Order: sequence, then structure tokens, then C-alpha cells
Amino acid sequence: MSKSSSFVNVLVSAGVATAVTTGAALLVSRWQTGRAPAALNATSHIVWGDQAATVDELDWAHTTLGGLLNAGAMAAWAAVAELLPRARTPLAALAKGTLVSALAYVTDYYVVPKRLTPGFEKRLSARGLGIMYGALAGGLGLGECLAARRV
Repeated sequence: MSKSSSFVNVLVSAGVATAVTTGAALLVSRWQTGRAPAALNATSHIVWGDQAATVDELDWAHTTLGGLLNAGAMAAWAAVAELLPRARTPLAALAKGTLVSALAYVTDYYVVPKRLTPGFEKRLSARGLGIMYGALAGGLGLGECLAARRV
């Protein structure tokens, strides 16, 4: 596979994973906090510190930055997924997405410094985090399927 094909695959997978995880963050946040932007705002704690987790409203500085940080993380995990062998079936693509999502969870909560965690944990329950990492797995799996159809 060429470098340009790999780059496009990463863009497709990252785009799908970003859309799915952002949607999940807004929905789960609404369900668990009563405010859709709260969990996404908390992601901006990487730049603004822990006070970002207290912002409930749609806000340019927190919501936009949280979305951009999430998109960057999705691009990084899509790049990791691209390093693995191409999935030949949708089920294999989902399994690959699940593997990368599990790696993301371990990295996010056991490897990186606390300041670099996703921030969702500041507003969502363990169940909510499970939904978020499930959304990542599904988004990467779907992205893999869509990237494969492009070829």
C-alpha cells in the first residue's frame, strides 16, 4: 500500500472516529450531566486545567478546543490502526477497532500524565467511559470499512 493510500485511510478513519466519539460525548454527557457540551469541554483541561471540567455551556474556548483535541487523538489512534494489517471483513474491522480502543484506554489512563488524559473521566461515569471507548472501537471499525471501499 502506498504512503498516500495510508494517509487517506488514516484521514477517513480519523474523520469517522471523530464524528462518532464527538456525537457519543455529547449524547452521554447530556444523559449523565444534563448538559451536552460538559464532557467535551472537560477535554480542554489539557490546556485550561481542571476548571475546564466545570464548564457546562457551549463555549468557544472549551467546546471548540475540546473538539479539536478529540479530533487530534482520533487521528493518532487511526494512525496506530493503520499500522496493523488491513481487516478483510467488517467483523475483523470491528475487532481491530476494539483492539486499538483498548490500547487507547490503557494509554489514556495508565501511561500518560494525568494532565493528558482525555478529560471525559472528569464528567462521565465508568459506564459513560465504557460507551466512549466503545464508540471509538466502532468508529475505527467503520472507518476501516469505509477506507477499504475507497480502494
